[in-house]
Amino acid sequence: MALLTATTVLVDDIHSGVVARGFTDLRPTHGFVFSRLSAAGGTVTEIAEHLGVTRQAASQIVDELAAKGYVERRPHPADARARLVVLTARGRRCTRAAEEAIVDALESWQDILGERRLVAMRDELARLAPGGPLRPTW
Repeated sequence: MALLTATTVLVDDIHSGVVARGFTDLRPTHGFVFSRLSAAGGTVTEIAEHLGVTRQAASQIVDELAAKGYVERRPHPADARARLVVLTARGRRCTRAAEEAIVDALESWQDILGERRLVAMRDELARLAPGGPLRPTW
């Protein structure tokens, strides 16, 4: 139970940090979409799988983010039937703001645990959940 609570606190702290940096029109769920798109983009189907939602729900989230200027749809370079969803310049700025917010959020954890224990905890969690999907806890 404590691990789930810690996860919630971390997500809330990151979201608060993103809002404090001027991105006030987002929900925590959007950060999970950004994490999927940050490398090279993705299709709506890939976003749906990443979030654990239907394709229709993922499409609605993408529509919302596109209307707000965070993502855009482009022709898929390898599949003429698909569209690739990529971050815009605004989406990349928001992603950088989230990375800064993560650093800020973990400072309080480091104050409590110390750097060595925080790094050890991060390493152990990576062993338990290596590269697994990042999904919101709806």
